[in-house]
Amino acid sequence: MKITIVYDNEAKPNLKLDWGFSCLIENNKKILFDTGADSKILLYNMKQLKINPKTIDVIIISHHHQDHEGGLNGFLKINKKVKIYYPENFSKPTQIYENIYSTGTLGTFIKEQSLILKTKKGNIVITGCAHPGLENIIDKAKQFGKIYGIIGGFHGFSKLEKLKGIELIAPCHCTQFKQEIKQKYPANYKEVKAGSVINLK
Repeated sequence: MKITIVYDNEAKPNLKLDWGFSCLIENNKKILFDTGADSKILLYNMKQLKINPKTIDVIIISHHHQDHEGGLNGFLKINKKVKIYYPENFSKPTQIYENIYSTGTLGTFIKEQSLILKTKKGNIVITGCAHPGLENIIDKAKQFGKIYGIIGGFHGFSKLEKLKGIELIAPCHCTQFKQEIKQKYPANYKEVKAGSVINLK
């Protein structure tokens, strides 16, 4: 399983940065989780990363905010056949594909879903903004088994003790307490930005 950060507030050279998030998950399917805020930036970064939009099988939207679904309309002009899942498609934890699950819609004010990817090392949780509270997402994800890693936006999450025992901690996008997380878990912390690739067997 391969995870590529396509859209983020920070970016590697030759890629564009912007407030928003998108990542590509490659397993048996090619799944784009969120689409960033701007389709031009999304498609530019995909081109630089040699990702062909026409090969994407599925788009999964974490929640209905511009910085996560703003790139969708422009993407659909290139790939009209892609299947799209929104938070409201999964009211409870659901298997989407082999080794890929939705937490189901969480939160009260802002409805949001996260993904759980099953790997041999353990489960990877991918979040958009973690509006429902990362601690609540972690608790929900633990129902699927041991969490090996968390990647994505952590928002205002500050209950850092909840990350204990998680081997891969990769906060990006809207995370407010990156430095505090890095200081508390230096061996587990992984800096990610647009262009970062995480390979998991």
